Amino acid sequence: MNFGTNFEPLMTRQHPADPNGVQHVFKFQNGYGASVVRFRSSYGSEKGLWELAVVSFDGEGWHINYETPITGDVIGHLTESKVAQLLNDINALPA
Repeated sequence: MNFGTNFEPLMTRQHPADPNGVQHVFKFQNGYGASVVRFRSSYGSEKGLWELAVVSFDGEGWHINYETPITGDVIGHLTESKVAQLLNDINALPA
């Protein structure tokens, strides 16, 4: 799923906390990315909406980054078009 953007996920997998959930991880050339999830405990899942976390990549993989201009937390209750907007915003962050 690319959420209406030209970005392809680095990986898509079953969410680790929910066998019926899904996680898409995006990685951008600026060293940032996003984890976009929908599972039974994610914000908005009961309405079929998505939750997004900004992530940073390092030599050991990726981790949630709570210190970006995008957000200091996860963002829930997102439509696919809002996820697309946020992916574009994350891709535009300076390296």
